[in-house]
Amino acid sequence: MNVDFTEEEMIQLREAAGREDKSLRSMAHDAVVAELRRRKVAAAATRVAGISAGLNERLAEK
Repeated sequence: MNVDFTEEEMIQLREAAGREDKSLRSMAHDAVVAELRRRKVAAAATRVAGISAGLNERLAEK
């Protein structure tokens, strides 16, 4: 996989990798995996909210 970054993005990526003592490859990998996990959690939260909406309404009425 090849990913293109602007020069400014590369500067920021190098600085972030340096602060965390990581390689650029490791930094990019971790960022992608973190975003995938974030999206999975958000999708699960949306699904649970939809499933429990009726229950929450019934509990609020009591």
